[in-house]
Amino acid sequence: MFDRRGLLRGLALGGGGLTLAGCDKLNSQPQFRRFLEGAEKLHYGAQRVVGGENALVREYSRLDMSPVFRVNGNSMPASPAYQALAANAFADFRLVIDGLVAKPLQLSLRQLAQAPQRSQITMHNCVEGWSAIGEWKGPQLGPLLRAAGLSSRAKYIVFHCADDSGGNPYYESIDLNDAFHPQTILATHMNGGVLGIPHGAPVRLRVERQLGYKHAKFVMRIEARDRLDNLYLGKGGFWEDRADYAWYAGI
Repeated sequence: MFDRRGLLRGLALGGGGLTLAGCDKLNSQPQFRRFLEGAEKLHYGAQRVVGGENALVREYSRLDMSPVFRVNGNSMPASPAYQALAANAFADFRLVIDGLVAKPLQLSLRQLAQAPQRSQITMHNCVEGWSAIGEWKGPQLGPLLRAAGLSSRAKYIVFHCADDSGGNPYYESIDLNDAFHPQTILATHMNGGVLGIPHGAPVRLRVERQLGYKHAKFVMRIEARDRLDNLYLGKGGFWEDRADYAWYAGI
């Protein structure tokens, strides 16, 4: 199957071992971006048709787990509100689910633990080229959206996070197909323990069919929307807005 990360790596090697900064240079070229945009649509369609809408990614055994799972991105949100929650072991944390829903929810960690859970050992693939296998556990996203009474007008699910970069809030989005995929969970546990802050506590998204930058950490609010072009810079995510990363990052 077409693999965009492999394509980028191949282009880098073909170009004489370009670094990630070299990929950024490629990404700054309009013709290269148009090529990737075309590939994104092809990849999205191919994964749905060939793999099936509910096809599962490979799951591994505990013997396959990586001894070290690298921390990527922000490791501690700077906001005083988040740090106050962390100082109290997230006892006052409430995950908000709102937007195009009939019954907006505010869920404590205890309530999230009472929702249908899924545990899975999967490979995390970072756009930078590294991978690691880890165990994730948490409630499936689909049943929570159903409990909130998702509107038929909703087309996208947006994850608003506690961290930011340069004052720009981190956010990500996926479509309903991935939102209701059985392996799409809100991870509260990792490798047999409670999810740590560097890895996105108390809740991070695991959307296993996509690259790592889609797996938003520090999720505070989940919003159902009918469009993305009127949110922040309009491309559906922090990296999509600011570095022209593909919105659909299928593996």
